[in-house]
Amino acid sequence: MLKLRISYKIIIGVGFITSVAIIVFSYLILRSQCQGMVSQLRLSGYQLSETIKSSTRHDMLTADQENVHRTIDQIGMQKGINKVRIFNKIGMIMYSSDKDEINTMVDKNAEACYVCHAADQPLEKLSIPERTRIFKGNDGHRSLGIINPIYNEPSCWQGDCHAHPKDQKVLGVLDITLSLEDTDRLIALNRKRMVIFGIVVLTLVSVILWRLVQKLVGEPVKMLVEATKVIASGNLNHKIKINSRDELGDLAQAFNVMTEKLVEAQHQVYQQDKLASLGRLAAGVAHEINNPLTGILTYSSFLLKRSEHYPEIKDDLDVIVRETKRCRDIVKGLLDFARQVPSKKSHLNINDVICHSLDLLENQLLLHHIHVEKELSPTVPDIIADANQMEQVFINLIVNAADAIGEQKNGVLRIKSEAQMINFRNYVKIDLSDNGCGMSEDQLSKIFEPFYTTKGQKGTGLGLAVVWGIMEKHGGKIKVESQPGQGTTFTLLFPVDGEQSSL
Repeated sequence: MLKLRISYKIIIGVGFITSVAIIVFSYLILRSQCQGMVSQLRLSGYQLSETIKSSTRHDMLTADQENVHRTIDQIGMQKGINKVRIFNKIGMIMYSSDKDEINTMVDKNAEACYVCHAADQPLEKLSIPERTRIFKGNDGHRSLGIINPIYNEPSCWQGDCHAHPKDQKVLGVLDITLSLEDTDRLIALNRKRMVIFGIVVLTLVSVILWRLVQKLVGEPVKMLVEATKVIASGNLNHKIKINSRDELGDLAQAFNVMTEKLVEAQHQVYQQDKLASLGRLAAGVAHEINNPLTGILTYSSFLLKRSEHYPEIKDDLDVIVRETKRCRDIVKGLLDFARQVPSKKSHLNINDVICHSLDLLENQLLLHHIHVEKELSPTVPDIIADANQMEQVFINLIVNAADAIGEQKNGVLRIKSEAQMINFRNYVKIDLSDNGCGMSEDQLSKIFEPFYTTKGQKGTGLGLAVVWGIMEKHGGKIKVESQPGQGTTFTLLFPVDGEQSSL
């Protein structure tokens, strides 16, 4: 099926509307011109008929038929005048520029008479436009006929040479027929010019419209289509350059935001798959080495107690016990990381969990001379979560903050809680900030990966991976901002309803 671009659809639609508008306006303009020209001809014809009446008035009063004929003949020979006739009240042609019509009767159904008889009213009551008619003559051209009544004046019925009764109002009719050939030729020329003008205007509008639509719609849409194909091929880092501040610019910006969300979602899926694989591996390894490790620690601890009098081997046994305990901690971390225990979720106040976690780590914080600043909002709603796992999240984050601060003086740990609405959903937001050593961008991109640590031999690299897994399991989100030497801020978002977050 042939596809039609949206830019072409717009051009065709607007072109069609423009064509209709041009046709309608051209028709109205031509019609107005025709009506104006015909009205002007009617007025000119009426003025001509009044001139003829004035010119022949004296000759008619003196019954000088020869001068009347001469006047009518001279006027009838002028260009544009087809015929001049005078007929009496019974329809007999008394004078005419066509000699063959003199003393003949006018057909009352003909063009010169139908106006009065069809209207069924006296001629003197008809307006000037109603006294005119347009008809097609024998030569194929249109003609304009004008009838002008000859009224019975006092000089007509008072004279001795006339026998017109006083009560007769109309003595006869002056009929003039004007040729509309020149007018029709001018109308045809105007019509031709209007058609050419319409074609030129439509062509110019179409060209300008095509260019505008291509610039404002075609090119941005093409860019979006190409970007979609690039994204579909797997390149999620592709960005659309935003050149306009309109709906298409908003669409491009939304497209870029969507790709960022896709990258984040892809990273989360990758992280989940990696955590699941590592969890299964860690569980197997931990169970396999846990029993031998327990035996090594038991016997080495026993030997250490018996080596008080053997200093040459006591130091070696100290190293074995210390490293064995370190291995035990790593195995415990692996088991915690791999353990798939169903969460026991219930309604709980996150402020209580934070306070309890701080109480458990109070001695460690005092040892590092860390001052804790709490800004816990009393209006935060309860969340649906596992209390033990939430406590594990905050203990890991507080311990990491204490390690980042180290032995420096004036160490500060700030914890802030507040209610927040995002995308019409209620969340509880927790900000946990420290003024420790901070992290670089390269470190930030890896901190949630299992076994990655910035603590060297002191850390197992599983704490933040466990935190990330717990947050995902509870439908929350965790974000981190940090700069070297300026501290680190972890932001946690918990949905109040306990459902998976759409952020």
